[in-house]
Amino acid sequence: MTLANILVLAALSALAGAFLRGGRARFMLIVSVVAIFWLQPPLPIRGFDFWAPLATLVLVVLIWFITADDATRKAKKNFGALALVGGVVLALNFARFLPANFQLLTASRPPQIETTLIIFLITGLALWALSRQTRFAAAFLTSGFFLIVGLFLLVKVPALSLWLSAALRGLTHQSQTNVSAADFRWLGFSYVAFRLLHTIRDKQMGRLPAVDLGEYLTYVIFFPAFTAGPIDRVERFVKDLRAPFAGLNVETLYPAAQRLLTGLFKKFVLADALALIALNDANALQVKSTFWMWVVVYAYAFQIYFDFSGYTDIAIGMARLLGVKLPENFLAPYLKPNLTQFWNNWHITLTQWFRAYFFNPVTRWLRSWKKPLPAAWMILLMQVATMLLIGFWHGVTWNFALWGAWHGLGLFVHNRWSDAVKAKAAAWASTPLRQSALNAGGILLTFHFVALGWIFFALSTPSAAWRVFLKLFGA
Repeated sequence: MTLANILVLAALSALAGAFLRGGRARFMLIVSVVAIFWLQPPLPIRGFDFWAPLATLVLVVLIWFITADDATRKAKKNFGALALVGGVVLALNFARFLPANFQLLTASRPPQIETTLIIFLITGLALWALSRQTRFAAAFLTSGFFLIVGLFLLVKVPALSLWLSAALRGLTHQSQTNVSAADFRWLGFSYVAFRLLHTIRDKQMGRLPAVDLGEYLTYVIFFPAFTAGPIDRVERFVKDLRAPFAGLNVETLYPAAQRLLTGLFKKFVLADALALIALNDANALQVKSTFWMWVVVYAYAFQIYFDFSGYTDIAIGMARLLGVKLPENFLAPYLKPNLTQFWNNWHITLTQWFRAYFFNPVTRWLRSWKKPLPAAWMILLMQVATMLLIGFWHGVTWNFALWGAWHGLGLFVHNRWSDAVKAKAAAWASTPLRQSALNAGGILLTFHFVALGWIFFALSTPSAAWRVFLKLFGA
């Protein structure tokens, strides 16, 4: 989100928090629907900066339908929510008849309304067909899971993204001359996918609460957290959504505004200033001295922290204006004395998601084998696999794979080392001074390990990362 986007949405949130009571949930749904169209960047593929947000809404509705129980699915208020969302989309679509200067809520001129109506009709027929086949709910859940994973791979794997861009250009009769894997950017899909997968898995495990369509849509596309998280849980979110809201007062406005302003300062002052010298593909080749290479690596480490944690502060502050307490996502991660604690405090909701839906269930499955792997091998396998998946969540490239492997191996080494020296370290750190020295040493070592890992994250090729490592250590 740009600064202008944030200020407009924050102002709307403050006004709604101050003056709305009963209509708060409806306001959040309407603004969230408008925001996913407004925030979607323009695309070179004709019409798809409108179709991508619409695809998000259609996908969310379909996943809600297959995860909701029969009683919730048949509630009349769902039709009201569906009509409200459809009305907002059509209103945005009718903006195609306005002069270009008045088309402020979509990235480009909206496409033909007839096509949108056809998509509505197809979606309605799909919902009708699904409603007649509830006995296949388990198969639908599995199909929905693989559909989201497939779409995620289409968006994240460069070769598949290139194929998708070429196919969409062909569909819209556009030239294939300048086709690129970056042509199709589906804003917010990474976070949308994880929220949808979370609800599918919870439904399969029998622990998904009953949530109506309006609540589910608001949860998945909630505008403060749509583009950069945090990844909330549906049961926690709807509890805030359903709770009575007394409106903003001095006690609630001050912490919300403070968090919002802190985020703005982190993102648009500190992070943007550090971005001027932070590591990137260009200066990785231009920097010649070891000293300045360390400077640009340090700058990137702090830039990515202030950027990401700044957006989280903005989301949390904006949500609090509306009476929603999003979960924390960063708790001073660079001040943690080991890598395990770093990952317990960096992008907390993402780490917790992978722990709940990948690490823990797969580990339990491996332990259920008749001849389970030795404990050390199981820890190595699961920590590396988890961190590789977290790397691929950011993008399916060699550098993100190397970044994931770097942290997976680092976590394994810390796990083994901690077990081996725990008793000796506790015995040595018998005084406050020694304990402080041990803690400070751990913080410095962990920070530098993480900072070196960011080299893979910041650059586009392994060869560029290797050149930076050589320069850092004087080679």
